[in-house]
Amino acid sequence: HNLFGIKAGRSWRGAVVDVATTEYVNGVPQRSVERFRAYASPAEAFRDYADLLVSNPRYAAVLNQQDPAAFARGLQQAGYATDPMYADKLTRIIGGTALRAGLAG
Repeated sequence: HNLFGIKAGRSWRGAVVDVATTEYVNGVPQRSVERFRAYASPAEAFRDYADLLVSNPRYAAVLNQQDPAAFARGLQQAGYATDPMYADKLTRIIGGTALRAGLAG
């Protein structure tokens, strides 16, 4: 139930799962296996995501953002994801266009 793709860093003490993923290094996609946090429920994943954003100072600038696209850009600029298209993809998901496109295709 890791809905937000949160990795399990050294300080993580909960359950984990190793997952094949694509990380971008200097803009170049590279396949790797990374350790991600594992949750017992979607609610647990949402709580941990909120805790991560609130407790990590690098996300402070995005916490009060009301515009979804600006929120997504802020997360990307703060280093939440390595994908250079992360903010665009998240904005499409928030706006529902990615879901509609997936249903139409």
